[in-house]
Amino acid sequence: MMTHKFELLAVAMISIAAWGTANSQSDSADLAQELTNPIADLITLPVQVNFDHDIGPLDEGSKLQTNVQPVIPFKMGPDWNLITRTILPIISQNDIVPGAGSQFGLGDTSVSLFFSPTATGPSGIVWGVGPVFVLPTATDRLLGADKWAAGPAALALTMRGPWTLGILANHVWSFAGDSDRDDISNTFLQPFVAYTTPTAWTFSAQTESTYNWKTERWSVPVNVAASKLVMFGKLPVSLQAGVGYWLDAPRSGADGVRYRLQANFVLPK
Repeated sequence: MMTHKFELLAVAMISIAAWGTANSQSDSADLAQELTNPIADLITLPVQVNFDHDIGPLDEGSKLQTNVQPVIPFKMGPDWNLITRTILPIISQNDIVPGAGSQFGLGDTSVSLFFSPTATGPSGIVWGVGPVFVLPTATDRLLGADKWAAGPAALALTMRGPWTLGILANHVWSFAGDSDRDDISNTFLQPFVAYTTPTAWTFSAQTESTYNWKTERWSVPVNVAASKLVMFGKLPVSLQAGVGYWLDAPRSGADGVRYRLQANFVLPK
């Protein structure tokens, strides 16, 4: 049932994108490509919805996770920007743990701070480095780790014509929280590639791989997506629909195909 709902939403988003193509005179391939840069000097509000299933030891669980991900840049003098990237997850899940039933609420929040030069270097590389923090904001024990965690984060990318290629990485260690819960030591790797057309369509592929050093297990989903930049009045919005597949996951993790929808609102400064 949830899969069918996602298919209907994807069709609706594609229809809206087609409508925007026919009616908007302000489509911009340059802006569409700039949105492929996670540390672009833009105020954006991505709202991303992910659906995963076959979760838990009995493969009976499912999870619908909506990530509200504001990106806000700050000028740090003439040569540097500070880009803040926050991920606030809103989770609805069922049968993740046998007998636990359903849970709905906030998950743990992550906040990344990237210090990035305002000018692209002579090599054409855009980069940023800084800390990442995980805050125990989960409203249910089964929606978060109940740990405070922090570590380093880095991102590098290059734009070659219509292509964007890059990688985002971080590592977090827990340093406080519930002593009865498992400690955190996770490495996150997100290589990505995107191609933007002159009509502001963007086709992308990425992985969002996590290695848990405590359990020595990988979680590796591969995602592909198509997005279209449209105008709602004077507000640019990138609409995206995508699918993915779990190449590897812990025994209690998700399995098989996953689904993603996203709307990325570009806000005025």
